[in-house]
Amino acid sequence: MIASKKPLTILLASPRGFCAGVDRAIQIVERAIERYGRPVYVRHEIVHNRFVVENLEAKGAIFVEELDEVPDDRPVVFSAHGVPKSVPAEAGRRNMIYVDATCPLVSKVHRETERHAASGRTVILIGHAGHPEVIGTIGQLPPGAVLLVEDIEQAEQIDVADPLNLAYATQTTLSVDDTIEIVAVLRRRFPAIQGPKLEDICYATTNRQAAVKAIAERCDALVVIGAPNSSNSMRLVEVAANYGCAHSRLVQRAIDMDWAWLGDARRLGITAGASAPDLLVDELIEACRARYDVTVEEVRTTEESVVFKLPRALVA
Repeated sequence: MIASKKPLTILLASPRGFCAGVDRAIQIVERAIERYGRPVYVRHEIVHNRFVVENLEAKGAIFVEELDEVPDDRPVVFSAHGVPKSVPAEAGRRNMIYVDATCPLVSKVHRETERHAASGRTVILIGHAGHPEVIGTIGQLPPGAVLLVEDIEQAEQIDVADPLNLAYATQTTLSVDDTIEIVAVLRRRFPAIQGPKLEDICYATTNRQAAVKAIAERCDALVVIGAPNSSNSMRLVEVAANYGCAHSRLVQRAIDMDWAWLGDARRLGITAGASAPDLLVDELIEACRARYDVTVEEVRTTEESVVFKLPRALVA
């Protein structure tokens, strides 16, 4: 007699997965390969997801970390995270064909920091040291013009030369809650500090965190599909834990799932970071179906309709 499968309700957070900036960046690489032929080089992972990267490699993309790894006669795409100004300047000096796939919402932060610097303000950037987006934003201005703050403790301790000429900007993929707390410290310490009318955290990061908050308390366990170097994915794990589901973790794809970790969970939350394709969500749900009697309940907190245009050079 075949043992019956245990029931498992999957609470599927929505929105989840690809955002407009990621979708645009992947299309840019694909269009560049169509236009210029194989190979097209990409400086840094176009988005932080191995499945996406390997899929593009199969189509003819070669991923490198620095521009000096790219031959002069082949096109190069800059990743969605943005690059320091020195990178396109060097590509221009070498007369290279290059396409910038920086997310428009990251480019907006770049323009903000430049505007503040032009007005004589020192910029405090809230973000994670070493993340490509942070490196790119700091690299829009001369050394020392941008000061990095990673947490509340650093916000309490940071020393600035002129508190009356100060502004802040943020990485687009941070925890909404953490950022609000850090900004509150900066505003208390430096009442004259200027910031964006709306926080720089992008709509997709905000929406995905809100969707996780909506399901976390109802879940016995929660899985975020994403990469360990994906800031927005890691923040989703933290948000789940902070909002009622301590039993939460990151999984890159179904094959990496530790089924023993799931234990006796009856309600499993599933979401995906902004750089993870929905295909990986479907893959995990099917893996669950093979082991459990699955019921899927999608919990949608908002609709997304944002679309970003492709660069003109790839559209004509």
